[in-house]
Amino acid sequence: MRSRSLIALAVAGTMLTACDGLKEALTAHVDVVARAGSQELSVTRLGDLLGNAKIQVPVTRDNAAIVADIWTGYQQIAYAAAHGDSLNDKKAIDKALAPIFNMGRLQRFMDSVSKTFKVDSATESAYNQASGGLLAARHILIGYKNPSVPPSSVEKDSLRKKADQVRAQVTPANFADMVKKYSTDPTAAQNNGNLGVFAKGTMIAAFSNATATLKPGEISQPIETQYGFHIIQRLPYADAQKDFAAQYAQAATRIADSAYMAQTEATSGLQVKDDAAPTIKTAAKDFTKHRSDKTTLATFKGGELTVADFLGWVEATPPNQQIMQRIPQAPDSVLKPFVKQIALQQILLKRADSAHIDIPAAEKANMYTEISQLVGNVWQALRVDPKMLADSAKSTAEKERLAASRVDTDLDRMLAGQTQPMSIPLPLKKMLDAKYESSVNPAGIDRAVERAQKVRASADSARAAAQPRTQLPIPGMGAPGGSPPAGAQPQPAQPQPAQPQPTKPNPTKKP
Repeated sequence: MRSRSLIALAVAGTMLTACDGLKEALTAHVDVVARAGSQELSVTRLGDLLGNAKIQVPVTRDNAAIVADIWTGYQQIAYAAAHGDSLNDKKAIDKALAPIFNMGRLQRFMDSVSKTFKVDSATESAYNQASGGLLAARHILIGYKNPSVPPSSVEKDSLRKKADQVRAQVTPANFADMVKKYSTDPTAAQNNGNLGVFAKGTMIAAFSNATATLKPGEISQPIETQYGFHIIQRLPYADAQKDFAAQYAQAATRIADSAYMAQTEATSGLQVKDDAAPTIKTAAKDFTKHRSDKTTLATFKGGELTVADFLGWVEATPPNQQIMQRIPQAPDSVLKPFVKQIALQQILLKRADSAHIDIPAAEKANMYTEISQLVGNVWQALRVDPKMLADSAKSTAEKERLAASRVDTDLDRMLAGQTQPMSIPLPLKKMLDAKYESSVNPAGIDRAVERAQKVRASADSARAAAQPRTQLPIPGMGAPGGSPPAGAQPQPAQPQPAQPQPTKPNPTKKP
């Protein structure tokens, strides 16, 4: 569609009056990475910041984009401070917090739905049948010396014989004593071999399957796993009753919840668009520009899921930044079901609307207060609080310049490791994006990365060249400092790294 419009413009001779977006694309300065208000972040500046960073920041495009995003947020809030804008507009706050409010309303709705579930009680019969896939056991481990390496036949035969001998002595009455005497499980000293209640799938298959074949109170013959030989007792109901009741209620609720979601999907007419995956990949690469994108990703009875809706749900789900970064590289086979899950949340939100579920006024008031406090805290951290600026600057233009200068200084200190890295919290950044202009130039990011790589390589070379060489003692030549034999090259002394202490795995949990 754009190509047709450009052809029409060329034929009509009106290329000089093209739209602002096209003009900006054609005239963008390749030496500029980002803009915020009247401030610019140059390729040289970002390249030097990243290349000379004292903190361990790999020179990658993603990291360059993160630093550029931090810079734009800093400059935006500095500009607001220079103009005395405390960002306390409730309508703007409501819009920025809408995804969080929606998540809260959805949670309240699902809590109300959960109360309608009819869940069986955690009876002894349910325990005996391992309902909910829940088991409870304790064990004695006769373990291999090194579980990460397959044991020799000699070691395996020796431990099998020992396990058989121990099993011949074990009874329900002396099980705890036998754990203390023989078990090599590193957790045995704390729990006497008792693993409590666990879901079957969380343990090593051989261990779980063996436990499932036992009746409550029964003790197994030695069972081999990669860790050695286990003598397992499935706990009697009386020993696991309290823990089982708590976990059973949770498991039963999850099962009922899954059934409710399946029924919701089956009756909603939910259809995910074929191009949903590539569409959200594009949006995730520059999500700030797609927060109002009405492109349809999925349809259902009575509504649809748009790109804007999708991004809102993702931004309200921690860790939102990590999810956004992973989307562009994720396969379509993963993203399409992900879109379906988000669409189901949108369907349930419609039900919450019908049920008049809302965030209590007092809770909203607290959020308004928190936003106000957040603005003040960020101003203080960046040293751009309006009162601070007024001490050194009089006119608005002077305050803008001072605030921008302090932001640049803070960014230097952050990448030098002198202050803790800090980005503008997402709700606040959304408010700033809606009110104050900013942009990031992808071509500028690429050039900044190229420069940063050269700067980093040059700095690494300089450090290597400046590193003092220490002569090591050579047999027969006396102490260091003596003259080496002709032609011998002194070698730099190598620091000895601390040896990490190995951690011992739980020999029943899945590795």
